[in-house]
Amino acid sequence: MLTDTRQLDPEAAEGLNSLYRRYAGWLDGRLRAHVDPDRAADVVQDTYLRAAPYRIGDIRHPRAFLLRIAMNLVRDESRRARRQSLAVEPAALAEAASQADQLLLKQIVLTMPPLYRDVFVLSRFGGMTYAEIAAARGLNVKTVEWRMSKALEHCVARLDD
Repeated sequence: MLTDTRQLDPEAAEGLNSLYRRYAGWLDGRLRAHVDPDRAADVVQDTYLRAAPYRIGDIRHPRAFLLRIAMNLVRDESRRARRQSLAVEPAALAEAASQADQLLLKQIVLTMPPLYRDVFVLSRFGGMTYAEIAAARGLNVKTVEWRMSKALEHCVARLDD
């Protein structure tokens, strides 16, 4: 992409300068309906850089040509900004979803019968094995397994509601 009009041959540079002097103010005014004044000025400059490779004599409707380039630049920047904001949002959405999931899990755990809840909390949040829970509560490992299966059934039933 052209970044400096000095790269143009003299005739093309003069044609671009003539186009700029004639339509830059008009284009800036049209763009201010869509973007703030500072951004409009930047888009006008970028528009002329994009228009530079075209032969000025081949442009039949200069206003339409310049406005189309400018609006494409505004639209492209808007899309780019949306993509960047979407890249940030998933982290925020994941955090919000995580908080919602935690609240839902807490509500489900609180509705469990105490025998199931005790085993479930010690296993899932306490990190204890079934054997450790059995020893700590004076239970048989099979009883701990049965209570845990009932606790998980309870979770599934509440999630399906």
